[in-house]
Amino acid sequence: MRVDSLWKMLVPICLLMGCGSAQAPQPKPPEKTVFDPLLQQEQRARDVQKTVDANAVRTRKAVDAQERGEESP
Repeated sequence: MRVDSLWKMLVPICLLMGCGSAQAPQPKPPEKTVFDPLLQQEQRARDVQKTVDANAVRTRKAVDAQERGEESP
């Protein structure tokens, strides 16, 4: 009886292990969505903000230097 129940457990396990693939399938690249144009606009806005911030820092440094009587950096 014990051997019979052992076989009943081992056979399905062996079948399941034999049916599995060795390598997992490669995931598909993400497809375009309706939000892609909005995300691109958002990224462009971030890039513009970085440019504006860099110019503000440069201007602030130039103004500070002129206030101290130094040459502009």
